[in-house]
Amino acid sequence: MTHNLRADTIIFPGGGGDEIEGYLALPTDVEHHGSIVVIHHLPGYDEATKEITRRFAANGYAALMPNLYSREAPGASSDDAAATVRAMGGVPDDRLVLDVAAAMTYLKELPTSNGKVASIGFCSGGRQSFLAGCQLPLDGVIVCYGGFITIDTPPDFPLNFKAVIDQVDGLSAPVLAFFGADDQFPSPEQMQTFEDALTKAGKEFTVRAFEGAGHAFFAPDRPSYRPEAATEGWRDVFTFLARTIG
Repeated sequence: MTHNLRADTIIFPGGGGDEIEGYLALPTDVEHHGSIVVIHHLPGYDEATKEITRRFAANGYAALMPNLYSREAPGASSDDAAATVRAMGGVPDDRLVLDVAAAMTYLKELPTSNGKVASIGFCSGGRQSFLAGCQLPLDGVIVCYGGFITIDTPPDFPLNFKAVIDQVDGLSAPVLAFFGADDQFPSPEQMQTFEDALTKAGKEFTVRAFEGAGHAFFAPDRPSYRPEAATEGWRDVFTFLARTIG
C-alpha cells in the first residue's frame, strides 16, 4: 500500500544540544506508525537518501534522516559537505550515537508514534546503524553494506574508523544485514566474521549476501545498482519492519 506523505527539512535538537538539520517524511493517512532513523552514506545528506526517506513514509513509517554534516558544513552541497567531513576523518562515533538518540526522541514524541524506532544505514551509515544498535534501545537495526564493522580502516584510508564488532554484546534489537558478495568493504571474509560474532553473542539476526552485487547495489543513480538484489532487499526490509516496529 502506498500512503500519502509529507516531507520537510527541519531543524531539531541533535546530540550535545546542537541544533542540526534533518529531513523528515511522515505518512499523513495513518493513526499510528513505527519510525525509522535513516543514516546517510558517506557522500552525505543527498537527494538519493532523501528519496529513501520518503520511501519509508510511503510505506506507512515516519522517517527522519539527520544531516550528520550540518555542523561542519551548514548549507553546503552534499558533495562539499562530504569532502569537508572526509578531510576530518569522518563523523566521530560518540557524536553519531548522540545524534541518532536525538532523532529517536524526536520520532517517539510525534503524536502518531507507536513508540517503536528502528535504524537503517548505507555504506558508512551501515556501520553507524550497527554502532547505534549496540548503544541505544532501538527496536530494529538494518545494515546495508556497512564497511569497517569488523576491522579498522587502513592507515592510508581517508577515514579514521575503528572496528565496532566488540560492542556486539550491547545489541538488544534484531539485525537485518545486506552485503554484496563482490564487495571488498566489507569483504566476504569480514561478512563471515560479522555473522560469527552475532552467532556467538546469541543475537537475533538475518544476513544476506547477494551474488553478482558489490558495494552500493541499492543505489539506482550509480553503476553499482543491481535491480534484482535491490528489489529483494527492499522486500526484506519492509517485512523486517512490519515485524519489529509495525
